[in-house]
Amino acid sequence: MPAVTYAGHSVAVNEEGFLVDPAQWTEDMAPQIAKSAGIDELTARHWQVIRFMRAEYQAKGTGPTVRVLGKTSGVSIKELYQLFPKGPAKTAARIAGIPKPRGCI
Repeated sequence: MPAVTYAGHSVAVNEEGFLVDPAQWTEDMAPQIAKSAGIDELTARHWQVIRFMRAEYQAKGTGPTVRVLGKTSGVSIKELYQLFPKGPAKTAARIAGIPKPRGCI
């Protein structure tokens, strides 16, 4: 598996760029992961979604789908697509250091 360095930490990632071990993630890594996903700056709304994704993963063992994210994160589906244009659930999960949610292509 390839390794990348975010915020001075070398971490293993899978072929799609998701961290192999979510426990290695730190908030300092998120801006660099976001940049690699085409998001130049993380706003408070981005962080709301990222923290929600991590909490859901820790509680349920998987990240939420876009539909669940839009209903339960406090951010509408329309805004999710504005924040994470290349696919909200998949991109937010990658930035949050968790595996790709079930159902994401």
